[in-house]
Amino acid sequence: MKLLHTADWHLGKTLNGKNLIDDQYFILNQIFDIISDQNPAVIIISGDIYDRADPSIDAINLFDEIIFKLTEKKVPVLCIAGNHDNSDRLNFGSRLFANENFFITAKTGSKPKNIVLQDDFGEIFFSLIPYFAPEEIKSEFLPENDDKITFNDANKFYIDLARKNIPKNKRSVAIAHVFVEGGEESDSERKFVGTTGKVSAENFFSYDYAALGHLHKPQSISCDKIRYSGSPIKYSARESTHKKGITLVELGKNGFISAENIFLKPKRDLIEISGTLADFLSQPVNYAYAYVTLTDNKFVYDAAQKLRTVFPNLMEAKNKTRPKGFVEEPARKFRENATIFEQFEDFFMEMTNRQLNSEEKTALKEIFGG
Repeated sequence: MKLLHTADWHLGKTLNGKNLIDDQYFILNQIFDIISDQNPAVIIISGDIYDRADPSIDAINLFDEIIFKLTEKKVPVLCIAGNHDNSDRLNFGSRLFANENFFITAKTGSKPKNIVLQDDFGEIFFSLIPYFAPEEIKSEFLPENDDKITFNDANKFYIDLARKNIPKNKRSVAIAHVFVEGGEESDSERKFVGTTGKVSAENFFSYDYAALGHLHKPQSISCDKIRYSGSPIKYSARESTHKKGITLVELGKNGFISAENIFLKPKRDLIEISGTLADFLSQPVNYAYAYVTLTDNKFVYDAAQKLRTVFPNLMEAKNKTRPKGFVEEPARKFRENATIFEQFEDFFMEMTNRQLNSEEKTALKEIFGG
């Protein structure tokens, strides 16, 4: 069975105020071409369909068009909510869409959803594990437990629950939106506090393939069968070196066989580039989303205005050289290996020149859980 694994579309995303909807239409049309060329048996969307919990009308219309085109192809689509999605909104119409083999799971349930599909070798169980906060699992399944649970605890609990409905010796695929420990992040994923948002790759070892979403760089974690497809478009400067695409996976009689990244070509690239103003002004117009650092020996004033003649889609202009008379403020220092609570204590002291009182400490410990 061929699986086409994609994730982190972030429909409606803006970059420094620039609406990327045209770029998203362009790249999703490429994905449709790949679907026509590869004829996968299943299409997987591992969360973060939208960029915001209240998506724009343009984003909603684009997803509506995608649903229509995918259902026309008569290929099962398995889709989950990510941490950027509003589970209630994404869940709208899901029972109706299921009649067209478009399965959306946006919320956890007392019985985790497993979709069973067939190939020449028999049944394959697909566990749809949407993004959830640990508190959701605790309140639904462990209300009598006074202890707080971590993302890893909650993830392991829910996967164990899902696997109770998968017969032994049956092939299985997990579809999840999580931050697996060891993964390389960029700076456009929504961050969790500290390391509490990370889960262990071991949670997915019992599956023949784990189709993950959340991290925007295509990568495997721990082994080839636990993978992030990455986002189809570059969404931050740190992603400028990523090769974006989708992942084509093949399962055989005994489970995982291979995974291949199929690269996509954006309408406009996103680049980080450095050089002198004179060098740039001598070049032809470049329509990439550009993060530019000027290396001139003298500070260039109005750099952005000057660079936009070459880079109409300039995202950021920086000078490597400081202006004359510039005095850099000392970097704020935190205690080594400090918790987020301790960092806030240091920050509060620096800003107010006094320590937190006992009432403030108690309130903050409740907020930070420490």
